[in-house]
Amino acid sequence: MTQYRYPSVLTIAGFDGSGGAGIQADMKAISALGCYATSVLTALPVQNTTGVRAIYPIPMEAVRAQIGCILDDIVPDAIKIGMVHTSELVETIVGTLGQYPAIPIVFDPVMVATSGHRLIEEKTISTLIDKLFPIASVITPNMDEAAILAGMPIKTLDDMYVAGEKILTLGCQSVLLKGGHLATPLLTSLYFDGSGNIQPFEYQKFDTRNSHGSGCTLSSAIAGYIAQGKSLPEAVALGQDYVHQAIRNGADVRTGNGNGPLNHFFNPQKLIKYEVV
Repeated sequence: MTQYRYPSVLTIAGFDGSGGAGIQADMKAISALGCYATSVLTALPVQNTTGVRAIYPIPMEAVRAQIGCILDDIVPDAIKIGMVHTSELVETIVGTLGQYPAIPIVFDPVMVATSGHRLIEEKTISTLIDKLFPIASVITPNMDEAAILAGMPIKTLDDMYVAGEKILTLGCQSVLLKGGHLATPLLTSLYFDGSGNIQPFEYQKFDTRNSHGSGCTLSSAIAGYIAQGKSLPEAVALGQDYVHQAIRNGADVRTGNGNGPLNHFFNPQKLIKYEVV
């Protein structure tokens, strides 16, 4: 009997009990794109659509064991890394992944929630830059996160161009700087491929509060397309298209009293099957 496998994506990220961000958003996006999602929990935030109330840590031994357990059994085609809020956690993840063959990594440097809550310890930033940036295929900061990394205010598209180049000098392979907070009718993001090329992406901005988890969703969608065999530039473009449509299709839905989630399943794909040779 012929056997098949699904393209697989591992998400290493935090929790969101309200279902819109974190591992929950990741698994929704990965599944909606026809891939198989596995997960490793890095932190337990207590949050809903109105904001984060507390963050409880996961023991490092548990994080290390989760990663090893999954990679020993279901080897992913791509990895998405999200909330890593302590230096010890960064070192644990990087050290554990280093024991396995290299796998494309999409890193969403979750530092500031949509609600404006700071989610990362200050001393962790240098560890992220030293340890995690070099092994990530692409990092996907929003404007607030890019401002922290670049050490400058980012208010305009011109600022984004400058900040993206600065972030590249930190040792990144490539950077997708998301411009969703621009005070313009268009949402513009910039992809710096690390070879001197900058690709702008423009999308209509929707008048909606339902953007909770958009960054988590985007990084997971990019990882999903990489798992399907798309090139990194293709995955970056397709991932943004997916998120734009997910926001558009969930713009008028009321979920909770704050920033609502995207509609991840506006056009779900069937699980993709590859023949096992």
